[in-house]
Amino acid sequence: MELRYQIGINLLPGISDINGKKLIAYCGGAEAVFKEKKSSLLKIPGLGEATVNKILNAEVLKRADQEIAFIQQKKIKTFYFLDDEYPERLKHCIDGPIMIYFKGDADLNAKRVLSIVGTRKASTYGRDICISIVNELKDQGVLIVSGLAYGIDTIAHKAAIDSKLETLGILAHGLDRIYPAANRGLAEKMINQGGLLTEFISNTNPDRENFPKRNRIVAGLSDAVLVIESAQKGGALITADIANSYNRDVFSIPGRVTDTYSEGCNYLIKTNRASLVNNANDILYFLGWDQSRKNRSVQKKIFVQLSEDEQKILQIIEKHKKMSIDRICLEAQMPTSKIASILLNLEFEGVVECMPGKVFRRI
Repeated sequence: MELRYQIGINLLPGISDINGKKLIAYCGGAEAVFKEKKSSLLKIPGLGEATVNKILNAEVLKRADQEIAFIQQKKIKTFYFLDDEYPERLKHCIDGPIMIYFKGDADLNAKRVLSIVGTRKASTYGRDICISIVNELKDQGVLIVSGLAYGIDTIAHKAAIDSKLETLGILAHGLDRIYPAANRGLAEKMINQGGLLTEFISNTNPDRENFPKRNRIVAGLSDAVLVIESAQKGGALITADIANSYNRDVFSIPGRVTDTYSEGCNYLIKTNRASLVNNANDILYFLGWDQSRKNRSVQKKIFVQLSEDEQKILQIIEKHKKMSIDRICLEAQMPTSKIASILLNLEFEGVVECMPGKVFRRI
C-alpha cells in the first residue's frame, strides 16, 4: 500500500518537507525511497551520510501501519502532496507538508479563502471587529481558516459558524485530540461545517515547536491573512511573515499606539508588510471580490504621467495581456509590497484593472 510509504516519509528523522520531496523526486516515488541503495541516496544533493544512515536505519513503516489503522477507524481523509485532491494553494508552497490529514467536509480548494489570526488575549475591540468582519462576509461564500487557539482564532471560528460560513481549523497536533480542550465542542461543530486539518499523526502532542509549523499551513491555504490584534512578537506575526513569503495578501486592523496588542498590527502596516483594513468591504476591494466594483466602468485617463517603475510594470502586463501579481513580482524582480503599491496607483489612474484572483490586465 503506497499510503504507508507516504506516511513513512514524514516520520523519517531529520527529513524536512523540502528534503522529503527531493527524496521522492530523485527516487521516483515514496516507496522507492525505502528501497533505494545507500550509494544512490548519497548522490542526492543535500543529503549527507549521517542523514542517509538515519533513512536506512529508521523503523517507521510499522508506525505508519498503526496510523493507517487509526485513519480508517476515524474515517480521516489523507492527502499526499502529489494527489489531485491536495489543496492547490498549498501545493505551490515549497515547504508545504508532504501529507495532510483532514476530517470534515470543507472544500479545501474553495474559491475564496481568508485566514484570520491574532492574539490569544483578545480585547473587546478585537472580538467585536472580528465578529463584524466575518458576519459581513457571510454572503460571499468565504472559507474562514484559523488555528483553533484561544482568543482571535476561537472568535473567528465561532463567528463563521454563527454566520453559516465553513471554517477550517489547522491543528498543531494529531486528530486524536483537541487543544485547547475547551474548544472540543466548537471542533465538533466545525467538522460538520468545515473541518479540522493537520500534518501531524495521532499521538502527537501540541508541542511548542509545532505551532510555527502549523502557521505555514494557515498562510499557505489562503488567499489572504487578516491579523486582528497582535503584540510585537507572536504567532500572528510569524503567520503574516510566512504569508508575505508566499506572496499572499496580508491585512491588518489598526489600533491605538498605546495598546500592547495593537503594536504588531501597527508595525505590519508601518513597514508595508500589511494593508490597513477597517472592515470586510476593504478586504473585498483588495482581493477583487467586490462584485459591485467589478461592474463599475473604469474611466481611462487620456494623459497619464507614469514613473519609471510604473512604466516597467505596465510593459510587463501588456506583453502578457494579463498577469497575476505573483508573476509580475517574479518578472519585475521587485518585492510584493512595492508591486502592490504600483498596481494600486495604476488602478487609480485607470490604466489597469484588477480581475478575480489578483490578476491584472491593461485597460
